[in-house]
Amino acid sequence: MLHPTHPPLHPGSLGAVKYERRAQQLLAPADIRLNGSRPWDMKIHHPQTLERILLTGSMGLGESYMDGWWDCDQLDEFFARVLRHGLDRQVASTHPVLHFIRTHWVNAQSVRRSWTVGREHYDLDQTLFHHMLDPYLCYSCGYWAQANTLAQAQEAKLELICQKLQLQPGMQLLDIGCGWGSLMRYAATHHGVRCVGLTISREQAAAGQLRDRDLPIHYELSDYRQFNPEGQQRFDRVASIGMFEHVGLQNHADYFQTVKRCLKSEGLFLLHTIGKNLSQAPIDPWIEAYIFPNGELPSLQELMRSLEADWVIEDLHNFGADYDRTLMAWHERFLQAWPQLQARHSERFFRMWRYYLLSCAGTFRARTNQLWQLVLSPQGMPGGYRRPAG
Repeated sequence: MLHPTHPPLHPGSLGAVKYERRAQQLLAPADIRLNGSRPWDMKIHHPQTLERILLTGSMGLGESYMDGWWDCDQLDEFFARVLRHGLDRQVASTHPVLHFIRTHWVNAQSVRRSWTVGREHYDLDQTLFHHMLDPYLCYSCGYWAQANTLAQAQEAKLELICQKLQLQPGMQLLDIGCGWGSLMRYAATHHGVRCVGLTISREQAAAGQLRDRDLPIHYELSDYRQFNPEGQQRFDRVASIGMFEHVGLQNHADYFQTVKRCLKSEGLFLLHTIGKNLSQAPIDPWIEAYIFPNGELPSLQELMRSLEADWVIEDLHNFGADYDRTLMAWHERFLQAWPQLQARHSERFFRMWRYYLLSCAGTFRARTNQLWQLVLSPQGMPGGYRRPAG
């Protein structure tokens, strides 16, 4: 429904009126108003805001917010409404042909390029992550089935992974994309497992080696394709939590071959990844430019095609709705910590980080992004696999 009684934003400009009318028509199905009073309504501060957004799509929307051209009291709900009604597809900012070329002809996640996200994201101010995340420093979706706090949800996720992997004392676990070592630290402490973790972040590796120096944990600063276990060692279990989003379609085969090369024939592999509903959907341009360079979400169809020749899919678990709650918890902790962080960061960074966390929360609330955990085996578990209760 349009709101014709709402006064024009910039009555003196015919161009502004044209873009305002188009924006109102676009937003109406999602019940979002320009300069409305509800917390998910857009509040416009700059006369060229709507033109910038309508002409440049997601990039214009994010950059104009970072520049302070518009505000919204509840960005997460704004994005949930936009995505639930498919408004993002009506202001496309990545041409399908360009996306096809990028994913099929250009390897944006080559060995050389894979280190970019480590430098530009994971090596950011480490104090920021320490304030925002839980005590285990899990930077992936928590499991909220029986949890009331972020710490409980992340510990429940770590225990769920350990149970799905059927860890036993003395086993060796390889964690591909180990982050700050949350899974390894938990598995070593609670399940008596020896661990090796791969990361492309120098900050993560340095912090992990110092923190876990008294545990049977070893960090390697290595791309997964460059990892060579000592003496062609094979691991009892392999896990990869929140790293596959940086692999890219062109590298699926190399990735799964690396896992197979490192895993014992009777072993188990757990893959935890964000996924998209549609195979041809491109990564959001703003997210790629400002948060995760060279990122690429897999679809379930793409995963299945990459897995079917060499793996038995023992279990597939989707708890993507839990990422909404996880991101909102991170956002709350980020706001609480901002007085201690703002001396090292600009107001534009503050707006960028809020936009990142809340827009991503909106994608999971709208169910346009998913969170999958797959348990895979090279040969199939004798007698079958049973997912743990809870």
